[in-house]
Amino acid sequence: MTVHNKKLVLSASLLLSTTLQAGDFSGNISLEGRYFLDDAAYIGQKTGGLSLSLQPEYKHRWDNDHNTVSFIPFYRWDEKDPKRTHADIRQLDLTMAKGDWEFQAGISKIFWGVTESQHLVDIINQTDAVEGADGEDKLGQPLFRVSHLHDGGALSFYLLPYFRERTFAGIKGRFRGGFPVDTKNISYESSKKEKHIDYAVRLNHTFDEIDVGLSYFDGTSRVPQFIPDLTKRVLKQHYPLLKQTGLDLQYTGEAWLWKLEAVNRETKKENYTAAVGGFEYTLPGIGKSGADLGLLAEYHHDSRGEVSNAAFQNDLFLGARFSLNDVDATQILAGTFVDLDNQSKVFRVEGSRRIAKDLKLNVEAQTFSDIDSNDPLSNVKKDGFIQIELQKYF
Repeated sequence: MTVHNKKLVLSASLLLSTTLQAGDFSGNISLEGRYFLDDAAYIGQKTGGLSLSLQPEYKHRWDNDHNTVSFIPFYRWDEKDPKRTHADIRQLDLTMAKGDWEFQAGISKIFWGVTESQHLVDIINQTDAVEGADGEDKLGQPLFRVSHLHDGGALSFYLLPYFRERTFAGIKGRFRGGFPVDTKNISYESSKKEKHIDYAVRLNHTFDEIDVGLSYFDGTSRVPQFIPDLTKRVLKQHYPLLKQTGLDLQYTGEAWLWKLEAVNRETKKENYTAAVGGFEYTLPGIGKSGADLGLLAEYHHDSRGEVSNAAFQNDLFLGARFSLNDVDATQILAGTFVDLDNQSKVFRVEGSRRIAKDLKLNVEAQTFSDIDSNDPLSNVKKDGFIQIELQKYF
């Protein structure tokens, strides 16, 4: 190695060492136990089991926090379902702020939405469906973002150069139908397949107590269509192109939160609208404990009606959020979904509490009742479960 190359290597090593020392490391490691209340509905499925997950986080900020590098990898090992054992880069990006402009490039997670029970407008990231039953976990999305900031809001443009396919349970996993989903033989409407370039734009603004978001997306749908392969006994995935126009709206009063999300979606085969809206009313200081009780109600509508395979097309969500406001951040969220057409019901509860300085206990449970045979939830009606997770933060 020449003297010049040695100097370059030494300089790069010093720069990397200085950068890592200047950054902040954190993250968590979790042990999860899951128990299913009913015997498996399909051959090959397992009952319960343990899993481990690791999510370290690194952030480095400089230039008075105008520039930030973030790196959040994720890994899960699952005892029962090999398809749930997976790794992902949730975030690996650079964000730079210059005056009224902000630039972001890399792999990241972008969230849009205001409602509690379903996020219709949220479309940038793909769902990591093997992680949980509620669809809240997302895969990292390669993107470029440019935002112009103004008083009360921002106008953001997104370029999405690569598509992420949804994850699904394997033949040994739960939360699936009679045919497991084929995750290898995947078709696309676009001839460019996963390399189709998607784009999106969003304008958000705050008017006193009202927050408004307007968005538009043009690209590959994050929700696949399923084509049964009777020979291989699997469901093949097909990803169509989609145009989505979205609105999210929230009014914040002293005790009230009024929320609305609405979309119009257009593909080659269909054009439909969907909406979810409702409220959260908070009762502060219950008794003398200082705890808060929030009452929630949201209604779901899908213009396609029962002929669609949508889980929420004429449904009501009723729930309650209980926050102790204690030093251990104890919270419980419980609720039920009721299909107003066939009276199918889903009951769900989530709770969390810090049990030590760096330990957190999360509890989650879900059950099904009176599930109609034509309801999309009929495939998973025997997948009611109780889940306990212990998270250690570092």
